[in-house]
Amino acid sequence: MTCNRFAACVLSLALAGIGSAYGAVTSGNGDHYTKAQLKQMIREAHTPEQYRVLAQYYDEQQKYFLLKAAEEKQEWIQLSQNTTALAAKYPRPADAVRYQYECYTAKASDARDQSMRFNQLVAMASTSKAQ
Repeated sequence: MTCNRFAACVLSLALAGIGSAYGAVTSGNGDHYTKAQLKQMIREAHTPEQYRVLAQYYDEQQKYFLLKAAEEKQEWIQLSQNTTALAAKYPRPADAVRYQYECYTAKASDARDQSMRFNQLVAMASTSKAQ
């Protein structure tokens, strides 16, 4: 019985450590928002500063997704060179990596579009505020 309690205590401490390490990684520069927070920020954005924060967030997202896409492309190239009989069956490992690459490039494109949208809103809000 004592052994089970000790194991449970060690496991809970390990999980807490992993959770706090994950939180430190995801909030490295403070620009990680949940979907709900992001939706609320978009709804409440009315000033150039708020639009600028959103544009910067989407710029960072685009950079992140382009980096991930580059990594996937390298793996895709490596896996595409393997044309053995096992790898010839569909879906090949290269197909799964290609799908990930395409997903990351699509997400990067969406982030670029959102960034451009908010940069336009910054410009519009700045000119209307100046008048």
